[in-house]
Amino acid sequence: MADNKIIQHVYIVGSKGIPANYGGFETFVEKLTAGQENRQIKYHVASRFDNSEQAGKKQRFEYNGADVFSIDVPNIGSAQAIVYDYKALKEAIRISKQNQDKHPIFYVLANRIGPFAKHFAKEIHALGGRFYLNPDGHEWARAKWPKPVRKYWKYSEKKMVAAADLIIADNPEIEKYIKKEYSSFHPQTTYIAYGTDVQRSKLTMKDQKVRDWFKQKRITENNYFLVVGRFVPENNYETMIREFMTSRTKKDFVLVTNVEKNRFYERLKQRTHFDQDPRIKFVGTVYDQELLKYIRENAFAYFHGHEVGGTNPSLLEALSMTRLNMLIDVPFNRAVAKEGAMYWNKAIGNLTAQINQTETYDKKRIIDYTQAARKRVTDEFTWESIIAKYEELFVS
Repeated sequence: MADNKIIQHVYIVGSKGIPANYGGFETFVEKLTAGQENRQIKYHVASRFDNSEQAGKKQRFEYNGADVFSIDVPNIGSAQAIVYDYKALKEAIRISKQNQDKHPIFYVLANRIGPFAKHFAKEIHALGGRFYLNPDGHEWARAKWPKPVRKYWKYSEKKMVAAADLIIADNPEIEKYIKKEYSSFHPQTTYIAYGTDVQRSKLTMKDQKVRDWFKQKRITENNYFLVVGRFVPENNYETMIREFMTSRTKKDFVLVTNVEKNRFYERLKQRTHFDQDPRIKFVGTVYDQELLKYIRENAFAYFHGHEVGGTNPSLLEALSMTRLNMLIDVPFNRAVAKEGAMYWNKAIGNLTAQINQTETYDKKRIIDYTQAARKRVTDEFTWESIIAKYEELFVS
C-alpha cells in the first residue's frame, strides 16, 4: 500500500470541470483522471457550478478519484471565463494551504488571467508550489473576437508565460512560438500532445439509430465529405463551401455543426447561395458519441479548416476514424498529421482541384493515407501515452 501514498497534489484550473460535457480541455481532464495509473498523484479539479448537477448541489465532490471543487460565477458575458479562472485559482491555493500540501502543482489551462499571473505565482511559490501553464492555441488570432479582446488575449498570454514555471504546449509549433516570441523570459517549455480515442464505434450499419439518422438526413455511407466543428470564420467554412460548390463531385458535403442564431451562417448564405446546392447539408450537432464516430468512420473524406493552432481534438478524431483527410496547410496541422493527410490552401481553385482529384483515387491510394494517419495517432496521440507523460512530469 505504501506505493499509493499521495506524494503529489495537482490542482487543475481552466476547464469547465468534470464530468466533461463537451470541449477540448474538459475531455482532457476527464481522460487524465479516468485513466490515472499513478495513485501517488491526487488531482483537484475546479468546476463551474453550472457544469454538472453535482457541482450545482455541492461545493466539493469526488469524481474519477479526483477532488472536484465548485466555483460560482455571475453571468457577466465574455468576462465570465476570466472571473471563473481567477476565483478557481484563488480557491485552489486556499485548499492547498488548508491541506498543508508539500510542493503542490497548479496547472492552469489557457491564458485568461494574465494581469493577475504574477500575483498568483508569488502565492504559489510561497507555498513551495509550482505554476504550470497550457497556453492552448493563438486565441488572440481568432476572428470571432473584437480587436480590444484580441489585444487582451495577447497581453494576457505574455503575462502568463512570464509568470509560469513551466509551459506545456500540446503542439510542437506552439512550443516553438512560445520560445521565439518570449525568448527574453527564457521560458521553460515541454511538449505533451492532446490525446484521442482509438476505439471504433460500437454501432453498425444495421443499428436502428444509424439507419434513422442517415435516412432523415438523406445521406449514404461513403458518399459524403464531412466536417465537424464550431461554425466560426477562422475554421475556413467559406473557402470549403465555395470550393466544394465549384467541384464536379456527386458526393454530399455534410456539416455537423450548430448554426442556430449564427450571423456568420446567414452572411455566408447570402454571399455564396450554398442553400441552392443540394449537395451541401447542414445536419446540426450530434451529441451521441457512438453515432458521431460512426458518421466519421463512414465519410468518404474529412475537411479540416482550423488554422488557429495548436492540436485540434477534431483533427485527431478525424485521423483516428476517417479514411481520407484533407487539411488546410498550416504548420500546426502538418505537425500533427505529417504524411497522413492531403493539404490544401486558400488559393481559388486549390481545394476544388483536390476534391475532383479524389474522385480518381483507387482503393490503394486511400488505404495508404488511412494507414499513415492511423500510425500517427497510435505513435503519438493515444490517451494512454498522454496520461503516462503527464504522470511522469507531475511526479518528476
